[in-house]
Amino acid sequence: AFAVVVSHDEDKGSTRLRLPSGGKKTVPSGVRAQIGVVAGGGRTDKPLLKAGRAYHKYAVKRNCWPKIRGVAKNPVEHPFGGGNHQHIGKPSTVGKERPSGRKVGLIGARRTGRLRGVKKTGQDKD
Repeated sequence: AFAVVVSHDEDKGSTRLRLPSGGKKTVPSGVRAQIGVVAGGGRTDKPLLKAGRAYHKYAVKRNCWPKIRGVAKNPVEHPFGGGNHQHIGKPSTVGKERPSGRKVGLIGARRTGRLRGVKKTGQDKD
């Protein structure tokens, strides 16, 4: 975002700015501002298009790609793995006190499912 200096008032020591929203704001003349635009802006607008670009993107960051679902794994690799069809086969909720390795899915869930009978807020009542 950027602002345009509209006018200076040296008597009052204030400056009027025009903001990107179209509004005007008065600030003291002694305030500081960054000049220019942020480097690399709009980089995420372009799609990666292929797996190789995603591979190189995440290879320099951390080991978080590709994300393989638990149901797609073997039973020795994940509690949700195995079976003749890709289904969890057990409740996806698990207690907080379970040992590591079993804590997958919805850990310590207080509730699951859709929110039903939620009180409407002021703007929903219109």
